[in-house]
Amino acid sequence: MSTTKDIKRITVQALAEMKERGEKITVLTAYDFSMARILDECGIEIILVGDSAANVVAGHKTTLPITLDQMIYHAAAVVRGVQRAMVAVDLPFGSYQSDEAEAVRSAVRVMKETGANAVKLEGGVEVAGSIKRIVNAGIPVMGHLGLMPQSINKYGTYGVRAKAEAEAEALLFNAQCLYEAGCFALVLEKIPSELAANVKEKLPIPLIGIGAGAADGQVLVVNDMLGITQDFKPRFLRRYADLHAVISSAVTRYISDVKNDKFPSEEEQY
Repeated sequence: MSTTKDIKRITVQALAEMKERGEKITVLTAYDFSMARILDECGIEIILVGDSAANVVAGHKTTLPITLDQMIYHAAAVVRGVQRAMVAVDLPFGSYQSDEAEAVRSAVRVMKETGANAVKLEGGVEVAGSIKRIVNAGIPVMGHLGLMPQSINKYGTYGVRAKAEAEAEALLFNAQCLYEAGCFALVLEKIPSELAANVKEKLPIPLIGIGAGAADGQVLVVNDMLGITQDFKPRFLRRYADLHAVISSAVTRYISDVKNDKFPSEEEQY
C-alpha cells in the first residue's frame, strides 16, 4: 500500500487519499525559509504560514495586527524553502471579512505573489459565499472552526469552545456549510474531542485538530512545539524540544568567548 512517503508533492488529492486510508496528516507552522526547509525535509505534509506570526514573530498579543502584505512576505519565504509539502497561508483579519470580492482579491494575491498551494480562513456560514468564489477561482481553501483567534474580541477568552449544546450544534452546521462551500480540509481548534469525532464522522474531508482530540491530522505552532516560546502552556501542547535552553546556552557561551578573546581562534581567521 502506498503512503505519502511515495508522493513527490502533497496535493489536495493526496490529502483526501490519506484520510480515506486512515493515514494521519501532519501540519506545522513556519514563517521563514530556513524553518520551512527543515520541516519539508523531515516529511511534514502541510506547512501552514499562520497568522500566528503576529504572536511568535512580531510579538503581538493577538493575531489581529498582521497585514496581508506581511503574510505574503512570510509565505513567499516559506515557499522558497519547500519542495514537497503543501503550503497553506492564513488570510489575515481584515482581508476577507468585508465582502466576497475582497476575499477573492486577497486569496489571488497570496497565490500569485507567494507560489503557495492553498489559503486558510476562519468562520462558518458567514464566509461560505467567499469560500465558494475563491474555490471557483481555482484556489484550494482550508476552513477553521472552534476557537477562532481572529474573533478573540468577540469571545473575550481563549477557552474551549462549543461545550454548550447550542454552540456544538452551530459548529456542526457550520462544518457542513464549509464542506458544501468547497473546503478541502478543516481545522478544528480547542473543542471537545467528542464533538470533533462527530464532525469527523459526518464529513468526508480531512479534519486537522489542535486541542480537538484524535482528528485526521494535527497542527501545532512550530515555535511552541520546539520550546522556543516558554510562556504558552495550553493543555494540547506537547513540547518536543527545549530550544529556548539550547539557544540561550549557545548565545551565553558565544558572549563569553568573544569577551574573553577565545573567539575567533587562529584557525577561525584568514
